[in-house]
Amino acid sequence: MKIVIPGGSGQVGQVLARAFLKDGHDVVILTRQPAVKAVGRSVFWDGRTLGDWTGEFETADVVINLAGKSVNCRYTPGNREEITRSRVDSTKVVGQGIARAECPPRLWLQAATATIYSHLYDAPNDEASGIIGGHEENVPETWRFSIDVANAWERAFHEAPLSPRTRKVLLRSAVILSPDRGGIFDVLLGLVRHGLGGQVGDGRQFMSWIHDTDFIRAIYWLITHENLEGAVILASPNPLPNAEFMRVLREAWGTRVGLPASKWMLEIATFFMRTETELILKSRRVVPGRLLQDGFKFQFADWPDAARDLCRRWRLM
Repeated sequence: MKIVIPGGSGQVGQVLARAFLKDGHDVVILTRQPAVKAVGRSVFWDGRTLGDWTGEFETADVVINLAGKSVNCRYTPGNREEITRSRVDSTKVVGQGIARAECPPRLWLQAATATIYSHLYDAPNDEASGIIGGHEENVPETWRFSIDVANAWERAFHEAPLSPRTRKVLLRSAVILSPDRGGIFDVLLGLVRHGLGGQVGDGRQFMSWIHDTDFIRAIYWLITHENLEGAVILASPNPLPNAEFMRVLREAWGTRVGLPASKWMLEIATFFMRTETELILKSRRVVPGRLLQDGFKFQFADWPDAARDLCRRWRLM
């Protein structure tokens, strides 16, 4: 296959690109910084306007749009605007590029986020019965911003011009964990390695996650199972509370000590780290209803197995 990945120079895009290239596929990365070293053939685009890059769609089998500014930052007015615009504008222009292609790709996989669901402790969210967030009481205003962004992102996807030959799938992904340096797992493991990997806040907030091996396998599943379209959750079927998640990670690494962090401590830390507390305090409890119903089998469904594998691979990098 020829697979085009707008925004593919980031960590998630590179996880996919390496897997696709290993399997013999042609991978094209649409990037605003072609000079940045990335696996795959890089082609320039600005993420906003149509250009020569749309010619890559003519011979593509699959487009996987991952473009968007990282949310790992402070939600200043400028960052909020860029977070929203980078997602909405890139989604719109990808849709326009597909619509104008004489021989459009047969599948458009569009990144989204499981953060769109409510901050819940008691019941898991799936595609059929999940509660879209944004109306919860007693949550910070910045959390509502994240929901607004997620809704605008999905709305741009749904409003994109339709091509009868292109199937559209929305990827409501949980955090994707790989051993790559600088990624989410690397950050969490860094806390554990330095004795800081205890529970955060009261530790009750659920953490939804997916092992990178299963993320890659799920993408292949969506490519080959043409009955699936619309929103699909990509997450392990077994999310767990933060306190338990961190305890298992400490055990997988081989340490017992993990100092906890209260909410006020986290507020101070995230201020100096230039990020937001929502990334760790919001309860994200989602399960992949559609994948499971379609027969997808997770290789790493449980966190203990996944944590041990990720720690082993991290040591080898």
